[in-house]
Amino acid sequence: MSLDPRTPVLVGGGQLNRRDGEPEREPVALIAEAARAAEADSGGRGLLRALDSVRLVRMLSWRYRDPGRLVADQLGASPKHTAYTGDGGNNPQVLLSGAALDIAAGRADVVLIGGAEAWRTRMKLRAEGKRPEWTVQDESVPKAPVFGATEPLLGEGEHRIGLDRPSSVYPLFEQSLRIAAGRGIDQHLKHCGELWSRFSEVAAGNPHAWTTRAHSAEEIATPSPSNRWISWPYPKLMNSNNMVEQGAAVLLCSVAAAERAGVPRENWVFPWSSAEAHDTYAIAERQALHASPAIRIAGRRALELAGTRIEDLGPIDIYSCFPAAVQVAAAELGLPVDDPARPLTITGGLTFAGGPWNNYVTHSIATMVSKLREAGGRGLVTANGGYLTKHALGVYSTEPPAEGFRAEDVQAEVGREPKTRALDSWQGKGSLESWTVVHDRSGAPETAFLAVRTPDGARTLAVNREADVLAMLVSDDLAGAAIAVREDGTGWPEGVR
Repeated sequence: MSLDPRTPVLVGGGQLNRRDGEPEREPVALIAEAARAAEADSGGRGLLRALDSVRLVRMLSWRYRDPGRLVADQLGASPKHTAYTGDGGNNPQVLLSGAALDIAAGRADVVLIGGAEAWRTRMKLRAEGKRPEWTVQDESVPKAPVFGATEPLLGEGEHRIGLDRPSSVYPLFEQSLRIAAGRGIDQHLKHCGELWSRFSEVAAGNPHAWTTRAHSAEEIATPSPSNRWISWPYPKLMNSNNMVEQGAAVLLCSVAAAERAGVPRENWVFPWSSAEAHDTYAIAERQALHASPAIRIAGRRALELAGTRIEDLGPIDIYSCFPAAVQVAAAELGLPVDDPARPLTITGGLTFAGGPWNNYVTHSIATMVSKLREAGGRGLVTANGGYLTKHALGVYSTEPPAEGFRAEDVQAEVGREPKTRALDSWQGKGSLESWTVVHDRSGAPETAFLAVRTPDGARTLAVNREADVLAMLVSDDLAGAAIAVREDGTGWPEGVR
């Protein structure tokens, strides 16, 4: 088959962990090292010197004005273009899709996509009252163009009660999943523990994972001093682990550039398709807290653009910040969560492989390159930003796509899906739809967040910090219970005060 020389192809991926005791490296140094590893992985030469674009995922552990320029300087490259994203775990796949379109159109030839976090070092120094001596670019350095839009990811109702952390929002989705499945609290906790145990087993075999020890389902689901409750029903081992030092980069180029660099054909992996969309930004407007029309519609379209079916895919990596994210995506894509022949992760997920804030999916794409080289076929990567909000899905293969790389934004179709009327402020008696209880660092219940359905089917959000209410919410299954919502936004189960 004769290939169009503008066909985009992934030629290498690099990943690294900086462990305690190793020399400290700031984020841009981690990216540069991952880029060198990606070039070595390609088997070619001169790709980094030929870079004409460096596109990086937003970092939280340090602020740079144009980190792409710093990375390029360390690599001896002179790109004509740099870009930086806003927040969102969907952005690595979004960057790759945009780069593939640019290469196909002749706007770019060799693109580096990457990111890194040195969050572990940053938090250690902060605890000591110190600031890292990392690179500071003065105001004479123009800021890198921001790739993609940055939108507010919460509604007024969420802000009013302080519901703004993913570790508090995803448990609301988890309770909704449990109630919809008809499981008891302990039964569902066991279910989540088994799912996450299978993820930890994959991480144990991943040389790039942050944690390479398999955990039993019982260990994951049982609170302990090292596995305290974060937001019930999630103990620590069901949360994304951002306390890592990780970098990852992938090299995407044209077929012509790959041939010039001498990249062996067996190392090529082709992006086939990508689709993007977002669910409602206001959580209270979701039609169901355990569903994602955006994943369903974007997933279907990504597969259609690739001319394949979910049953025909080989390796799959579902974005896995929390168990709810995996279960919702699997249901929307038509995948079982417990198929031993095909785990829903190729890395081990954000708890075990590592959750470097916005950059996890760069690691999953780099891992997908390796997996497809080993086994061939087609693979799927899903990426998620916000509160199960922004989604990007990509299909990859060792064979070139017959119709070239294809991408589509399917937001118009998602926007036609039904929504729930959200009430930012409401008084009255409704029914409890879902809830979570945030715990403090000592393991004590601290704050409850409640999703309440009004008699006419709208949804409002409420909060409670009273000890007797918190104790009831973590011990009893109150699904559907009557809840009185007061003017101040507090919610009270029937019979309490």
